[in-house]
Amino acid sequence: AAGGVLIGSVLATQAVPANAATGPSGVHAPGAALENDATGTVLWSRGFDTKRPIGSITKVMTALVVLRDGGLNRKITVTQAAIDYARHYGGSSAGLHAGDKLTTQQLLEGMLVPSGCDAAYVLASAYGPGLTAFVETMNATARALGLGRTHFSNADGLPVPTEHSTYSTPRDLLVIGRAAMAYPMFRAIVAKHRIALPAGPGHHAYIWHTTNDLISKYPGMIGIKTGSTLAAGYCLLFADQRSSRTLIGVVLDSSPTIRSYSFTDTRQLLNWGFG
Repeated sequence: AAGGVLIGSVLATQAVPANAATGPSGVHAPGAALENDATGTVLWSRGFDTKRPIGSITKVMTALVVLRDGGLNRKITVTQAAIDYARHYGGSSAGLHAGDKLTTQQLLEGMLVPSGCDAAYVLASAYGPGLTAFVETMNATARALGLGRTHFSNADGLPVPTEHSTYSTPRDLLVIGRAAMAYPMFRAIVAKHRIALPAGPGHHAYIWHTTNDLISKYPGMIGIKTGSTLAAGYCLLFADQRSSRTLIGVVLDSSPTIRSYSFTDTRQLLNWGFG
């Protein structure tokens, strides 16, 4: 395929059109890229191979590891440790209740839609088994995908132990995003604006709202994942589908303080890409 090479079942980007002057205007992010999903051709990029913290975009790799393992109907018990972890480090939460028994699919929803660090902790603990083993699998998966400038230190992207211990590049994140979006379950989850889970045997009721402000508000937006920490700034890995054409892109550190800039940057990229 033009612009790419197959690694396993994932098309990895190779070449980058160089002239940024012909690209979109008004993009703040120092790390950004936009590509054609079908071919892997990069339409525009900035800081394509520069390593940057990525915040909760990390959870896309967490989901990918879980989906590759399978067992989406497996029931997993929410631990107090998961809740304490998210609270102690100030992470975003799915509001899980200790003792609730949720399926893997439900935990993926709680991790990807409201960006629940508690849900990521539960999944990583169960699928490692144990956090250390799970993170090792995340990094092994990155290596298998040919991602030489990506490293994970946890399953959620929180700055533990340091802000810069989890990082990636626009090039590598395009590969991760495309690999995850190849799973119908993942695509279905990240396209949702709101998920309402009624109370059931063994668990409370939950209502989760997406952290991606463009879902259901910008034409064709079907995902993928927000991310932010003090070091990462506001980031978004995204996909947009119009007719038979899908563009995947990423913006990293659109602003250190203004959340909306990541969405503004994304609009600018997609307006240019589809225009």
